[in-house]
Amino acid sequence: MSGKKNILLMVADDLGKQLGCYGASTIQTPNIDQLAGQGTRFEYAFASTASCSGSRSVIYTGLHTHQNGQYGLASHRHHFVTFDHVQTAPQLLNQRGYRTGILGKIHVGPSAVYPWEVKKESETRDVAVIADQARDFFQDSQSDGRPFFLTIGFHDPHRDRTRGGFGNDQVYDSRIQTGNYNPDDVEIPPFINDSPGTRFELAEYYNSIHRLDQGVGFVLDALTKAGVADSTLVIFISDNGPPFINSKTTLFDAGVRLPLIIKHPDIKPAVNGDMVSYIDILPTLLDYVGHPGAVDPAKKRLGRSLLPVLGSNVRLSDWNQVFGSHTFHEVTNYWPTRFIRDRRYKYHRNLAWRLDFPFAADLYGSLSWEDIRNSADNEITIGGRKLKDYFFRAPEELFDLENDPNEVNNIAKDPEYSAVLDDLRGKLEEWQRRTEDPWLYRDGVSTWFIRYHFPAGLKVPDRLDFDIDRPGNRNEKPFDGNGPWGAEVDDSKNVA
Repeated sequence: MSGKKNILLMVADDLGKQLGCYGASTIQTPNIDQLAGQGTRFEYAFASTASCSGSRSVIYTGLHTHQNGQYGLASHRHHFVTFDHVQTAPQLLNQRGYRTGILGKIHVGPSAVYPWEVKKESETRDVAVIADQARDFFQDSQSDGRPFFLTIGFHDPHRDRTRGGFGNDQVYDSRIQTGNYNPDDVEIPPFINDSPGTRFELAEYYNSIHRLDQGVGFVLDALTKAGVADSTLVIFISDNGPPFINSKTTLFDAGVRLPLIIKHPDIKPAVNGDMVSYIDILPTLLDYVGHPGAVDPAKKRLGRSLLPVLGSNVRLSDWNQVFGSHTFHEVTNYWPTRFIRDRRYKYHRNLAWRLDFPFAADLYGSLSWEDIRNSADNEITIGGRKLKDYFFRAPEELFDLENDPNEVNNIAKDPEYSAVLDDLRGKLEEWQRRTEDPWLYRDGVSTWFIRYHFPAGLKVPDRLDFDIDRPGNRNEKPFDGNGPWGAEVDDSKNVA
């Protein structure tokens, strides 16, 4: 590898594991598969949230959304943006003299917090045009003499604004081959129902992935022709799971267990089984370029560099749990949830469980949901989940993923699993304190905002929600509100 250390980060939009390299049998993704064969393919990579802006902000900041302020979508009507004081990948790499750029979808803000030097935002799905822009960026960077950090936000395979469409009816550059998948070709994932609407949408989804895969190939070809492939760390990642009900906007594995491929020019290929999180991406970038901020001195970022596990096929014992944080999608989609997942179990803390689970606009308008809601079945299900269990969830959910990989059977109230529940609940709350999560609740109120009253003797009942039948606090077991918060916590404990 030459002296310069460049970075290419490619972010797909709403892509699940519908890729050949992740075991999909009916869709062909040769370019992404080739990249996976040359780099480290992570089997257990997790987004923190299954929403576009929030997830991207986690990638760029190394902080969960309740830390960085990007609580939901950064659109004109929602206007969630990252806090002004938060450091981001383009900011930090600008400090190291990098030529930073982004092409295509951005979907985070404000601009002052994300100061890419070259910014060509567009809604195009013409991946050949995007690749030409990438080629120009690579060539200009060569002429400039500085190392580069280029992010490409592909719009595929996000839905378009039609019912069931994925941008496949548009006219694109002649270099792009049109996909020809049809409803009979698709595999029905376990989180969604097999219906005509689902099959139609999945075929269109496949055709959109087909275009995305060509775009990845075009960009990697431009990288090679620019003569910088042997000095570039290449990362391919998705922001959240497939745009179908029971996946996108949920913290079920269908929404957050996603593709992650990292090709280091000097490290052999591997299939890695460590449990890694999107909060690990920024420390990886900074470690690669030798930035001193790879380890956050303020201890706000809890992620770790993935460079030490690249090229490894061996699971390491200290990469065995991940956490997630979702609060909004659209501004009207308030449904805060936190989760912890280890190898076997997943625990969800649903803060606003008395609300019905909200619909993202693109999912509500989908043909697949139209089929589900009009099902003639005596009891309607979504995948294996009862419809009522999708919309109305318990305050706590615990799933045994070894026996229930689709997170259908909530065992939180099963006495047999009480020790598991207590353990995961405690670990989640420790993590919430470390990350200064305002949504750590007791008695229906944020303990973060009332923490100043604890030293003065405020007693808060040690229960998640306010109990209207037992409103008093004097004869109830109190919550330990005097515990440490944020960077004051012992950082020696493993929190992946």
